[in-house]
Amino acid sequence: MNLKPLKGQHHVSAITANAKKNYEFYTKTLGLRLVKKSINQDDTSVYHLFYADERGNPGTDLTFFEIPNAGHTYKGTNSISLTSLRVKSDDALAYWKKRFEESGVEHDEISHHTGRAALGFRDFEGQRLTLISDENNAGVAGGKPWEKSPVPVEYGIVGLGPVTLTVARGELTAKVLTEVLGYRETGTIPAYEKGQPSIRVFETGEGGTGAELHLEERNDLPQERPGRGSVHHVAFRVEDKKQLQKWVDWITQSRLPNSGFVERYYFRSLYFREPNGILFELATDGPGFETDEDFDSLGENLSLPPYFEAQRESIESRLKPLDTKE
Repeated sequence: MNLKPLKGQHHVSAITANAKKNYEFYTKTLGLRLVKKSINQDDTSVYHLFYADERGNPGTDLTFFEIPNAGHTYKGTNSISLTSLRVKSDDALAYWKKRFEESGVEHDEISHHTGRAALGFRDFEGQRLTLISDENNAGVAGGKPWEKSPVPVEYGIVGLGPVTLTVARGELTAKVLTEVLGYRETGTIPAYEKGQPSIRVFETGEGGTGAELHLEERNDLPQERPGRGSVHHVAFRVEDKKQLQKWVDWITQSRLPNSGFVERYYFRSLYFREPNGILFELATDGPGFETDEDFDSLGENLSLPPYFEAQRESIESRLKPLDTKE
C-alpha cells in the first residue's frame, strides 16, 4: 500500500467553557498566536480556536472547542491526560517559571522526569500541560514563534511535544500504535505516581519530542468523565491528501470503525477510536491556515470554510462576540 510513516503530532484539541478567558490565557500568558477563529464544523453554534506558532505550521497547533455548559472534568483512564509544549532550551524553563509566578499560573517545579527538562502547569480550567525542553532534541523540527508575541522569541513555544495517553488496557492501545499506525516502542520512563507501572514510550517518523507518545496504564482509576479542561482528541501528521486516502483504506482494512475521508478545509482528516476509546485523527499538513486569510491578519476575523459561508449570518448570530484584533 506504500504508506509513509506518520510524521508526528499534528494538533491536540481540547475543551473550554469560556472562549474569552481561553483566548486571553493562550495568547497573552502563553504567547501563542491565534491563527484561526472558526467554528466546530460538527456543531456550528460554538467556536473552534486554533493557537500555534507564527503561521500554524503542522505540529504546533493546540486547539479548543468552546462548550459553555461544559462541566467539571473527573480525571481517569481512557483519556489524553497530558499535553506537552516544546520550548527551545532548558534556560527557557527558568523564564517560564518566573512568568508563571508573576501571572499566578498554577505550576510545578522544573523536573527531569522524562529525561528532558520540563515544567508542569495548569490553565485556568485545570487543563493539564507541561513545557518541555528541546535542548537535546534530534527529531522533528519545531515551528517558529510569532515575533509579535508578548513572549520573547527565544523563549517562545515552538510546537507540541509528547502526548500522554492514560488507559486501562495498555496492550490494546500499544498494538494499534505499532501494528496499525507504525509507531516504534523505544523504551520507558518512570511512572508519575509510586507503585504504578513504568510509562511506555513510542515514536514515529523522525522521532524526537514532536513525534513521541507516552502510554500510561492505570488499573486503579475510573474512566475519565470529560469536561472543561479535558482533551477531546489528538491528531497525527500525514503528508498529503493522497497519503491520507491510503490511510483510510488501511484503517478500514484493519477493521477499525472510522469516519472515512473528512474535508476540514484547512486540512483533510480521518477519525477513529483506538480500543480504549481515545479519539485519534490523522490530518494532512496542508492546505493550511492562509487559505482564506493573509499571514498578517490570521485569527482576527471569524473564518468559515466555503461550505458554511451561506450560513454566516445565522452562525454569527449564535456566537458570543470575541474580539481577537487586539
